[in-house]
Amino acid sequence: MTDLATADELARVVREHAGRLAASLMSLLGDFSAAEDLVQDAVESALRRWPEEGIPDRPDGWLFTVARRRGLDVLRRQENYRTKLAQLQWPVRPEPDDRLRLIFTCCHPALAREAQIALTLRVVCGLTTAQIAAAFVVPETTVAQRITRAKRKIADAGIPYRIPRDDELGERLSEVLTVIYLLFNEGYLSSTAEKAHSRDLVDDAEWLTALLAGLLPNEPEVTGLLVLIRLHRARVAARFTADGQIVLLQDQDRTRWDHAAIADATALLLRTARRHHSPGPYQLQAAIAACHCEATTWAETDWEQILVLYNMLLRLQPNAVTRLHRSVAVRYVEGVEPALAELEELEGALGKYALFHATRAELLRAAGRPSEAHDADQQAVVFTANPAQLNLLHDRLSS
Repeated sequence: MTDLATADELARVVREHAGRLAASLMSLLGDFSAAEDLVQDAVESALRRWPEEGIPDRPDGWLFTVARRRGLDVLRRQENYRTKLAQLQWPVRPEPDDRLRLIFTCCHPALAREAQIALTLRVVCGLTTAQIAAAFVVPETTVAQRITRAKRKIADAGIPYRIPRDDELGERLSEVLTVIYLLFNEGYLSSTAEKAHSRDLVDDAEWLTALLAGLLPNEPEVTGLLVLIRLHRARVAARFTADGQIVLLQDQDRTRWDHAAIADATALLLRTARRHHSPGPYQLQAAIAACHCEATTWAETDWEQILVLYNMLLRLQPNAVTRLHRSVAVRYVEGVEPALAELEELEGALGKYALFHATRAELLRAAGRPSEAHDADQQAVVFTANPAQLNLLHDRLSS
């Protein structure tokens, strides 16, 4: 097995079992911080030892044993915890809802967004503080502080370890999906200067959404986000050149797309649509992505259908970013000038957003206004740090 394959398998095993152990310990101890500390110790021990010793036949049992031993050692003066841990025997069979409670706790709206993301990655996915810091290119101390503050907030505010009531589930689920969506976006196209994208973060986002879909099978927006992520991932082989240059959708070699994955994801979206007749924002975004994926060439893209879907999305999310993406569809349905008129109204809201300026530059070029397009591309350069985006913009400026 290659080093990459070994690393992928190690990440998969830790991701699968760390959250289960955290949920079990949380249910037993009733203390989020103590449970999280024990799991993190076990995960760090595994990441040190497994690359040399090999992944054990029962990795979940191994993590359990290490966490239990560590707990009995560090909680000596907390007799209540020690008694509970001493009584805990393998195998632990957590209720399916345990991990769901864990996710909702990590994504509680009382926590800052950055803390929600860091806590979810560490507690549910089993990432170490160092791995999270590397993924977001921030100091380890920064991530550690976010997690410490979040755990203190959970304790001080008495944030309950439970699944939200029916009357609050919609709002709370939306919060969880937003956290996962932001995680996916950061992995799909990094906001930092160090790397163009992060396959690991995309893996974590897809795994979290699939876990959530299994725990909440009747929530169509969860399925919508899962389909959206899988459709984007199906095109990943064609998104970058061998030397890391970004390839725009219209220029991608569509024979390199994973068409089996596209078919599976699209079928899942259709099954969901048949059961739920009022699609939400993630289902609509997934449907837009499906339109792009089903076109065998750029010229065959069904822009009229995409514009209809954006109009529906705009009613649910009447924000500037939705209007920005909609303007591209307007260009191919109504023409360049109506698209530019739509875009010009957004400058106040999106004046510091690189994609706004890059999209405006494309429309200005199409309208035969190359000098203004050049200026717009220069503005886009100012507002992005992503290396692949910067290379593309510099190529445009030099041509």
